[in-house]
Amino acid sequence: MKRVIYPGTFDPVTNGHIDVIHRATGLFDEVVVTVARNPSKSPLFTVSERLFMLKECLKEFENVVVDSFSGLIVDHAKEVEAIGIIRGLRAVSDFEYEFQMALMNRKLDENLRTIFLMPHEKYTYLNSTIVRNLAQFDGDISDFVPPIVVEKLKEKNLYIIKNGDIRKQELREDF
Repeated sequence: MKRVIYPGTFDPVTNGHIDVIHRATGLFDEVVVTVARNPSKSPLFTVSERLFMLKECLKEFENVVVDSFSGLIVDHAKEVEAIGIIRGLRAVSDFEYEFQMALMNRKLDENLRTIFLMPHEKYTYLNSTIVRNLAQFDGDISDFVPPIVVEKLKEKNLYIIKNGDIRKQELREDF
């Protein structure tokens, strides 16, 4: 069986991520989409919330498994017996970072391949940060993320963090 792993923070999952996953499902027997627990990031959604959204968005794919990990991706790839790591490339600006990561992963495990896939060109400008920022200001994100993500982002944006406490957002009229 040719199994690959597609790691990411998926905070939140976008249509660009799903497009890359769709492309991978046609090339490999199984795609393990895995949520990274990255201590250097402060995600909007919990790991459980991201797993839920991914499972909802990917339930139509029979050869996709949703998972999470912490630590090195090469270790997780070994655990799930993956032959490679899928990485999406949107633009030339992604290449340098992804190339460095691919070389480091190859150094850590010479048998693990990195496979670069490009999403459809309509997603080349799209990333999770842009989606979160647009949603924060009540922008229409329906073309960029699946409906479950729109719903979950709307729920999150009803609340803001004040001094470490999550409270219902109050409308301000101080112009």
